[in-house]
Amino acid sequence: MDLRTEDYARIEQAILFLESKHNEQPSLEAAAQSVGLSDHHFQRLFRRWAGISPKRFVQFLTLDHAKRLLRESRSVLDATFEAGLSSPGRLHDLFVHCEAVTPGEFQRQGAGLTISYGFFPTPFGECLLATTERGICSLLFVTAGGRRATLADLASRWPGARLAENSPALAAIARKIFDPAVNGTPRPLTLLLKGTNFQIKVWEALLRVPLGAVTSYGDLARRIGQPAASRAVGAAVGSNPIAYLIPCHRVIRGLGMFGNYGGGVTRKKAMLAWEAAEAERAHAPSPPSEEAPR
Repeated sequence: MDLRTEDYARIEQAILFLESKHNEQPSLEAAAQSVGLSDHHFQRLFRRWAGISPKRFVQFLTLDHAKRLLRESRSVLDATFEAGLSSPGRLHDLFVHCEAVTPGEFQRQGAGLTISYGFFPTPFGECLLATTERGICSLLFVTAGGRRATLADLASRWPGARLAENSPALAAIARKIFDPAVNGTPRPLTLLLKGTNFQIKVWEALLRVPLGAVTSYGDLARRIGQPAASRAVGAAVGSNPIAYLIPCHRVIRGLGMFGNYGGGVTRKKAMLAWEAAEAERAHAPSPPSEEAPR
């Protein structure tokens, strides 16, 4: 198993343990024991995976943090949406460009289309990545049902398409998505979207929610000009076919609860805490440079 995938599996176990014992307020030492690690190796696990201590990571999982982040994100997102949705979305150093299938292609449900796919390790567990000649059409995290269920999910979204496993051809794309630092000059990733006009409008709006920020279903509905459509927005968010790149995990409930996620709510919590750590590092002041001796 890839080290990142193995690390994530233990992170997920630790989150589940802490949640199951929430009323008892278990110690981090107990959480370490629950995943079969010493305190020292538990600290190293979180430092390696998220770059922060387990104590800081757990703080990012609290309801108070989610509420505060929701409040702090509102002004930033309002300014972003006022600037318009025409510019490409951005993820780390990646620019993301969206292309929608035509109405005729939508009706054909992928007939005559070949979709290449592969399974790849990520910081959030294994994923299924799928592409066509026109762009990435799916990114799904493998859940308890395993690879077979995830592949069946892809097939149900494109029932007329021919699916062809081709991991070697997609490996570089997977690295670009999850290891952007290893790439040189950023080049746009094209996403091929198959959905209704409303769904695509919601998915494109999600691209404006940056790493380290969150929004609520109601706020997202307001920002796309349909304030009474929060339920429909929630349904569109839930049907997002390209996880992570279209960051539906950054949508939480208005009261700060995390809400559902196709890849599992525990994964959603882990992703948001990981991104909070990334954002915190990005905004940390640089250490003062030492003056050269005279």
